[in-house]
Amino acid sequence: MQRLYFLTPDLATTVNVAHELTDLGLTDKEVHVTGRDWLKLKEHGINCATLLQTSDVAHAAVRGLLFGIPLGCVLGVVVFYFLGEGFTNAGIATTIIGMGIFGGLFGIWTSTMVGVSVHDVKVDKYEDEIEHGAYLMMVDVPNERESMIYSAIHRHHPEVVIDKVTAEERRHHCGTGI
Repeated sequence: MQRLYFLTPDLATTVNVAHELTDLGLTDKEVHVTGRDWLKLKEHGINCATLLQTSDVAHAAVRGLLFGIPLGCVLGVVVFYFLGEGFTNAGIATTIIGMGIFGGLFGIWTSTMVGVSVHDVKVDKYEDEIEHGAYLMMVDVPNERESMIYSAIHRHHPEVVIDKVTAEERRHHCGTGI
């Protein structure tokens, strides 16, 4: 799957593009729209984007899990080192595994708290346009249909800016780029 971002200049264009995407076989689960006036989107039956699409919450949860489990296991070893004189081998394993699970859950919780406040890379890029009345459509398309959908929308709506996240933007957004 590939996520395409369509920056549309106004509500009428957004509604037209959404209907064309439906005609191309995309569902509400694959098309999400964010904009300043989300009530008008709802009135026209357009699927509004949630925090899952407009923030970094999903990626943050994964990072929290990936960092939380090993750190929890290390904490389990530390707990065993200081308190573990009477532990059996099963008690050692239970302590380390339990602390690893706790670390993973704690990592997910804390990371998502931060991830909710971080915009998606394209939402951040087009924030000024959205504030001035434009709409940003996030469209998940199968890789093999990407060029066909891109061409169909661009042919009927040349005013729509069609974009996708580049590898450089992703690295920069995740804090690993320049």
